[in-house]
Amino acid sequence: MPGATIGVDQTIFDLSMEDFDKVTKLNLNGSVIPSLVFGKVMAEQKEGAIINYSSMSVDRVITRVVGYSASKAGIENFTRWMAVEMALKFGSGIRVNAIAPGFFVGNQNRALLLNEDGSYTDRGETIIRNTPMKRFGEAEELNGAIHFLCSDAAKFITGVVLPIDGGFSAFSGV
Repeated sequence: MPGATIGVDQTIFDLSMEDFDKVTKLNLNGSVIPSLVFGKVMAEQKEGAIINYSSMSVDRVITRVVGYSASKAGIENFTRWMAVEMALKFGSGIRVNAIAPGFFVGNQNRALLLNEDGSYTDRGETIIRNTPMKRFGEAEELNGAIHFLCSDAAKFITGVVLPIDGGFSAFSGV
């Protein structure tokens, strides 16, 4: 149409680089630094297991959390890199893996997922609709995976990211 203008949603351009940097430093550096510190001790001992925390936001875009998603993607890449480096340089006694929790209700995200009466918010409903187990995870449900990855039962596993997500990553929505 002559003379018509197409509006552009400006919200995508409102990304605060200060906030992005803050979240990225917290999450990514908060995994890289301890991995390197403890990795050095493990290299001297020729054994150990490092478990980093990734997120389901790496494989499936989650709106409004770009800094979080980007930093968790960095953690996955770093985890794989470190797994290879440690195995090649210090032998098979050191393993570096990550877990990727799905949606768990915590203090930081409670208001995004639950209304004050305990019912799901619209965002919470969308998540549950895409989680075959039809619930949020419980924090203690991470323990089994962590114990397994630290145990001798996982002594030939390194460089993997294990989803703990109630089927979220496997579900196509159909």
